[in-house]
Parts: sequence; structure tokens; C-alpha cells
Amino acid sequence: MNDKLKIGISCYPTFGGSGVVASMLGLELARLGHQIHIVAYAPPARLTTFHPNLHFHKVEVTDYPLFEYPPYSLSLASKLLEVASQEKLHLFHVHYAIPHAVSGYLAQEMQGEQRIPMVTTLHGTDITLVGNMPSFMPITKFVLDKSDAVTAVSQSLKDETIKFFGVDREIHVVPNFVRSDLFQCPDKGGIDHRPRPPGETPTLVHISNFRPVKRVTDVIKIFALVHKKIPSQLLMVGDGPERGPAERLARELGLQDSVYFLGEQLDINSIFATANVLLQPSETESFGLTPLEAMATCTPVVASKVGGLPEVVIDGETGFLLPVGDVEGMAGKVMDLLTDPQLYLKMAASGRERALSLFNVQRIIDLYMQVYRSVLDA
Repeated sequence: MNDKLKIGISCYPTFGGSGVVASMLGLELARLGHQIHIVAYAPPARLTTFHPNLHFHKVEVTDYPLFEYPPYSLSLASKLLEVASQEKLHLFHVHYAIPHAVSGYLAQEMQGEQRIPMVTTLHGTDITLVGNMPSFMPITKFVLDKSDAVTAVSQSLKDETIKFFGVDREIHVVPNFVRSDLFQCPDKGGIDHRPRPPGETPTLVHISNFRPVKRVTDVIKIFALVHKKIPSQLLMVGDGPERGPAERLARELGLQDSVYFLGEQLDINSIFATANVLLQPSETESFGLTPLEAMATCTPVVASKVGGLPEVVIDGETGFLLPVGDVEGMAGKVMDLLTDPQLYLKMAASGRERALSLFNVQRIIDLYMQVYRSVLDA
């Protein structure tokens, strides 16, 4: 086997965590000399850097009157087969069981004797919100069983997968990662000037895809309580179905001049550079990539104690974790951080240290390489 691999990666190219992680994983592998081929319907949103070892292959979806919904999974399977044949791929790495693992399995079957192995990475929504729907249960379990290796981004997600589907196979826990050079503390590691000096407005931030599980209106309610005691501002980064309700609630509470809806943003590091606290009151989080990125920028996190978040954020050390829906409790913790410089600086430094020690890019790439080697040597 060659030391350098040719890997086909399939993912959603949107701003969600799975697309970010998949595309950044591809870039890191390309930097190590591997040939990476990303297969999707559009270039991944955060992948803005050119590298000669990183290639993008667009999936063309047939627009035919017979189909009420274009069969993307079939088009993806055909494209994966085409790329595997033309580029002599060693393996597929698909992110999300539905539809990417299904498409990968079809591509494998079409390869016949030339079949290459497939690694499936679970990110959460494919299991907790899609895979456990009755109509998707059988096919999700099928592709989990048929994958040559399965990874999950947290122990919590691994446990949920086993519980929902009763799978009797090994699932490797490989968490998400951050690069220390991309996510830095303000002033290149210095946090001496935070929290904000007197006279400057404290800034809270929320970043998500604004789906119902993110409890975006809770963010507005938390901010309202904080703002009443400590005049501050809130940056709402992202877009999705809950943006409208959140905007209406902000107006109803008279906060329209203090809440800024910024839409989807690529330069997340610059957002965190202006922020004092990240609010993440989600109903469920399989990992928590945004809290991890916040910690890497010395930004303490106030979030729900759910899913994989306790594996990222240590309650009382790198942030605070409270029950889902505890708006008053979360507001109280935010105010503790904004009024206690010693507590703030301690949590900011601890968060940065944890992010870069446990979730640094080198460690996580090594874990993925071990999985790749295991399926290729099998």
C-alpha cells in the first residue's frame, strides 16, 4: 500500500458542522500529501483555500419532469463511482449516513470486484433526527452494518446510535478538531483585555443554523435578562427557519437596536474576537463544534448540558452547562462571567488549553488515519 492515499469525501457543503469538519479534514489530509476528492452538489462553504492535492467534483442532479424530487442520492452514487474509477481512489469517506453512506454503498456495489472500502462518519442529525424516523430506520441500520468502518464525533452519539439501531459493530469515537493558527485568542493569544473595560459594550454571540433544536428564541430571552442588568449587545450568526421568530421576539422585547442578525459568516474567528460569551442553549448537540471553536478563541461558553457538549465543555472550568430551557440560570451565568474578571480570565485560559490539547488537528488526523489503515489492511 502506498503511504499517500487517494480518498473520496462526500458531505453536505453547507455551513453546518458536518460540512465544515469534512471539508477541513480534506484540506488537512491534502496538506499531508494525500490526494483528496470532495464530491458534493456545491463546494463546501468554509473551503476557501486552494491546495493542489484537493479537488472538487460537482454532482449534477437531473432536472426531469417525471421526478417531483430530484434523486440526489442516485446522482451522488454515480459520481462517486466515476471519481473512484478515474482517480483510482483507495477509499470513500462519507459524512452522514443518509444519504451519503447509502450512495457510497451503491457505488461500492457497482464497482464489483474493484470495490473499495467505505468509512462512514456520523455527526448527529443523521441519527438523532433523521435515522430514528420510522421510514429511515431500516436503511440507516443497513448502511451502518455495511460500512467498512463507522466513526462518531462523540461518545454520546456512539451510545445513541447503539441504542437506536442496536448495531453490533465497532464504532470509533473521533471528535471534531480546531487549528490553533486559525482560531486564536485576541491579540494573538493575549486575553488580558477581556472582559471589556468599563465603558465598552459586552458582546454575546450565538452561531447556528437556526433550526428548532438550537432554541434560538431562548438565546433572545437569555440576552433580554442580561441586557436588563448589564447593557450589552448580541450577535446572531447564521440563518434558518427560526430566524424570523427570533427577530420578532427581539422586536417585541424592545431589543431590536441591541441584537444584530448577521446571517451566515465565513470568518468565525473574527466574530469570536469581538465576543465575550458564546450562548448555545440547544435542545441537542452531538458534539458542539461552535463551542469548541469558541474555547479555542478564549471565549467562555454558556450552554445546555446535553449530548456531546459535556465532552467538549467542562462545567465550571471552561464554561457553564445548565438544563435545557433554563433561561434564567443561563442568564445568571453570563452575568457572573461579565462581572467577575478573575472567573472570566480563568475560564478563557482553561477553554483554550482544553481545545488545543484534546481537539488539536494533529491528534484527530492521526485517529482518522488509524481508521483508514484498519479498513485498507483488512
